[in-house]
Amino acid sequence: MFVADSRRLTHAGAKKIADTAVAKARQAGIAISVAVADSGGHLIVLERMDGGRFHSLHSATTKAVCAASNKRPTSSHGAQGQALDVAHALGLALAAGPGRWTAMEGGCPVFVEGECIGGVGVSGADWATDERIAREAVESIGATAGAGPK
Repeated sequence: MFVADSRRLTHAGAKKIADTAVAKARQAGIAISVAVADSGGHLIVLERMDGGRFHSLHSATTKAVCAASNKRPTSSHGAQGQALDVAHALGLALAAGPGRWTAMEGGCPVFVEGECIGGVGVSGADWATDERIAREAVESIGATAGAGPK
């Protein structure tokens, strides 16, 4: 078969994810940036809350792109899920190119019926909070943020 059907994340879906992330951050009393990318790593929505640090825009974007590419939450594990030491994590980030891979938690893929349709990145809080907000934001559209099929 040479052609496959696929789903895609709409602007409305990406906006709902971003709005949910901002609302969760506001409830927690923190200022974040949130990025939502499609399955090819192209940004759909990018927002920084008032008071959010400007560098968090770049971190959120990289987290969203990495989660969409690896089809799993961002962490200090390689593309195959192997644990990485600092040298290998930095090497992978350099090899992948600017803004393409990160070892920082806070990025989650967006899965619908087993298909990864994008990624969300949250930056501005501690990494556990970034990841929690990203996961809850993905779930707000009825999608899942866990790893999909291997």
